[in-house]
Amino acid sequence: MMRTRPLKVALLGCGVVGSEVARIMTTHADDLAARIGAPVELAGVAVRRPSKVREGIDPALVTTDATALVKRGDIDVVVEVIGGIEPARTLITTAFEHGASVVSANKALLAQDGAALHAAAEAHGEDLYYEAAVAGAIPLIRPLRESLAGDKVNRVLGIVNGTTNFILDKMDSTGAGYQEALDEATALGYAEADPTADVEGFDAAAKAAILAGIAFHTRVRLDDVHREGMTEVTAADFASARKMGCTIKLLAICERARDGASVTARVHPAMIPLSHPLASVRGAYNAVFVESDASGRLMFYGPGAGGAPTASAVLGDLVAVCRNRLNGATGPGESAYAALPVSGMGDVVTRYHISLDVADKPGVLAQVATVFAEHGVSIDTVRQQGKDGEASLVVVTHRASDAALGGTVEALRKLDTVRGVASIMRVEGE
Repeated sequence: MMRTRPLKVALLGCGVVGSEVARIMTTHADDLAARIGAPVELAGVAVRRPSKVREGIDPALVTTDATALVKRGDIDVVVEVIGGIEPARTLITTAFEHGASVVSANKALLAQDGAALHAAAEAHGEDLYYEAAVAGAIPLIRPLRESLAGDKVNRVLGIVNGTTNFILDKMDSTGAGYQEALDEATALGYAEADPTADVEGFDAAAKAAILAGIAFHTRVRLDDVHREGMTEVTAADFASARKMGCTIKLLAICERARDGASVTARVHPAMIPLSHPLASVRGAYNAVFVESDASGRLMFYGPGAGGAPTASAVLGDLVAVCRNRLNGATGPGESAYAALPVSGMGDVVTRYHISLDVADKPGVLAQVATVFAEHGVSIDTVRQQGKDGEASLVVVTHRASDAALGGTVEALRKLDTVRGVASIMRVEGE
């Protein structure tokens, strides 16, 4: 039996994603109604520029007063796709207070204030869903939160930003430098006019915070995530990676300590073996690799951004929330019972690739090896190439803590025979 009274939806934002949400709600209205058990009706659209022509949207639904829209009282679900911290945060909490559930794609807000938003939703008996906040169309939040709820997730390793993956893939496949690859990404629309949020890792860090919180049942905020950008990655780094049978990706890595007593979350460029599934992720695609006790290794792959892919995730949440509403129930809320401490980057243990510019004379390698040994960092391989009194020395280590590696590099810089540390890159995925 289908309920005839429609569930009313307020849409906050009608840009690239919002316009696709409205389009799908209209063109797939019958299918959505059949899947939910009741029709869904777009009851209002809050925008900043009401004069802009929005194809397929009744101008009578358009308003600049988002607050009034979420306060109406007859709204069942608010879809927030405006992004940023404010006014999104206030609008979402106001929606809860006035009896509406919320579907959001706002990674920055959820990474910063997810706990408070979940608490507000629970206090008012409403849903907060946000599949679209992390990896566009890729089903990831719900599998972590529901499908793997009976398992123990130990590691989440992923490419969660399409812009950076496009740039690094272009550098790898064509030999282009960073700026050249960025220029192409901008021309093709993969990079914003100001790409800072992407290339400096802010976007990926927000997603890492959300993933870590869900995977480890622990509150992880954006400030807990170690972040390094990829603007210093060079063609020489890719050449070194190829010699190791690796490529370079900007990775979000969330993992439990081996003793299970703490977790870490980080974003940085890293070398990964060509044999790893993430190495073959090309262009602007995203992929996330999940490792758990019972399920083993799982990989989620697909378009991680864009209007239609992101709208697909939003609509999936909308269907779920509407079904819950019809059944008088709510879906899973925040699960932070584990309350594990979030360790700093110094506690992370991995392998490292260090490139040094050194004097080309006897005894240099012995000096460098001594510094590594004094700091408890074991060397796996060394490659040296000399020319005209100068040499490059590439050292690949066994697993060591980031703190130990940091102390090693600091000591290396003090050696008279070391002209400079050309690059330091972690080696992951082994």
